[in-house]
Amino acid sequence: MRRTLLAASLSALLCSSFAAQAADRVLSIGGSVTEIIYALGAGDRLIARDTTSTYPEAANDLPNVGYIRALSPEGVLSVDPDLIISEAGAGPMETLEVLTRAEIPFVEVPDGFDGAGILAKVAAVGTALELEEEAAVLAEDLSTGLDAVAAKTASLPESERKRVLFILSTRGGRIMASGTHTAADGIIRMAGGINALSDFEGYKLMTDEAVSRAAPEVILMMDRGGDHGAPDAEFLALPAIVTTPAAKTKSVVRMNGLYLLGFGPRTADAAMDLARALYEGL
Repeated sequence: MRRTLLAASLSALLCSSFAAQAADRVLSIGGSVTEIIYALGAGDRLIARDTTSTYPEAANDLPNVGYIRALSPEGVLSVDPDLIISEAGAGPMETLEVLTRAEIPFVEVPDGFDGAGILAKVAAVGTALELEEEAAVLAEDLSTGLDAVAAKTASLPESERKRVLFILSTRGGRIMASGTHTAADGIIRMAGGINALSDFEGYKLMTDEAVSRAAPEVILMMDRGGDHGAPDAEFLALPAIVTTPAAKTKSVVRMNGLYLLGFGPRTADAAMDLARALYEGL
């Protein structure tokens, strides 16, 4: 309730601010939002970004105000934005309250892990930047790409769809994996796969027995460092993984995290790339 009331207050502030003039000092929070702003041709209006905003390459030249869920008021205020556009879930709440008191317009774009969710993000960012026509053109292009992916995967027989396990972390040998209602679940379904874990929502630490019962045929991971950087042979030998069909066929797919899970302008390409990794000859 507290976050809902704050969001309503921020929205009211935004409307009154835009009545005066369009923002030209924009802070983008969230990788997909930043990608959309650049795709709309408004990258020159960005004055800073958060840690998750690493694409396109030009974004990395902008000042970094910190991680989306751990923003400090000082970091945000130091770049003097006249508009903040953010993915859902920015925080902490205390920082958002400071921004409200500072009367900085704040737009939180809707979240969603399917094609409709991407198009809603584009529309929200386009409205915030007063670029509705550009957003409509981008949405049409994205719809074409998403439809192409759907047409490709629709031809897959149900009996041939791969069971895919997305692993977020293997720290300490413990598997943190994705259930439903996550970006990982969304991209697996978009690529024609079946989420091997469908009996819970969000991310969860799994027992070795639970991973074995899930019987994934493919392991999907982000291609980042740390525990994700272990060679496939070492990873597939983990007790939780070694008994799975994926381990027997050495089926591991690694993709850039923002590309795979961002649900922004590149998602149709990411879904197609994943589909081709899952299904030879698609």
